[in-house]
Amino acid sequence: MKRNLGTAACLTAIGLAFTVGGALAQSASTASGQAYPTKPVRIIVPTSPGGGNDFVARLAGKQLGERLGQQFIVDNRPGAGGSIGTTLAAKAQPDGYTLLLGFVGQLAMYPNVENTEYDPLRDFVGLSLIASSYHVLAVHPSLPVRSVKQLIALAKARPGELNYASGNIWTPTHLVPELFKSATGTNIVAIQYKGSGTAAVGVLSGEAQVIFASVTAVMPHVRTQRLVALAVTSPARSPIAPEVPTLVELGVPGVEAPSWYSIVAPAATPRAIVDKLHGELAAIAKLPDFRGMLQKNALAPTSMTPEQFATFLRAEYGKWGKIIKSLKIQ
Repeated sequence: MKRNLGTAACLTAIGLAFTVGGALAQSASTASGQAYPTKPVRIIVPTSPGGGNDFVARLAGKQLGERLGQQFIVDNRPGAGGSIGTTLAAKAQPDGYTLLLGFVGQLAMYPNVENTEYDPLRDFVGLSLIASSYHVLAVHPSLPVRSVKQLIALAKARPGELNYASGNIWTPTHLVPELFKSATGTNIVAIQYKGSGTAAVGVLSGEAQVIFASVTAVMPHVRTQRLVALAVTSPARSPIAPEVPTLVELGVPGVEAPSWYSIVAPAATPRAIVDKLHGELAAIAKLPDFRGMLQKNALAPTSMTPEQFATFLRAEYGKWGKIIKSLKIQ
């Protein structure tokens, strides 16, 4: 009887220890979320400066820094289709001090065709979707075309002689032109750069003649007449470039592939920190100044919970896997 009482007392003590331990862990997690951040936070951007990714990261980082009282520093890590920076973020300490500007290219396109060191569906937790946008088809002024019809005719007359600037392999600046080529039966060859900003510079310098890139990267050069905009890939005309027709208007459907931008963190980041950052991003998404800056650059503001983003990412990953397979790109 004494042995049974001793066993019962021991089990009770163990149960109490687990209960107290769990409560302490929950309390510590909550406390870490309340205190966070206590030092600067890094936002890795897996592309070069000057493109849509960089713009969204800096805009969101500035707002987060002002609200949370710490610097949110943008760290550009381009290369290998964006996988260098994305891998760095996936393997970072999951403490909330390293975040990633999650982009459709690195999270839904590139991993469908390359053996990456990260799994986009397993290695990240989404804090929020930030914005989405479409692309501008533009050409160097020296190219003797001023319409999509003329570009298609020239490309068919000179197959394999025209080049388009691709910001990164297996990203929108690579796959949207490939969709265009498939839809129009043209052969325009890719020249690869490390981001949409450097790709735009490649067209400006004459290294390439054609580009599909974000409105953020292209339209400033169109305004100064260093590039010529032929079309936008959005379903309707862009409010900041209403004079530029859509490809659908011009009889080229099937190229309406949007880009999207998010902020994600390593998957094991404490939930208290995830919730705190999501709450701040959701609040920022409602600010008129923030929304206005996005819209001024033809970006549509948006927001998602971590759970909604997980569902969204899974759907995007599956969709782009099918598109890439159908394109049969060599």
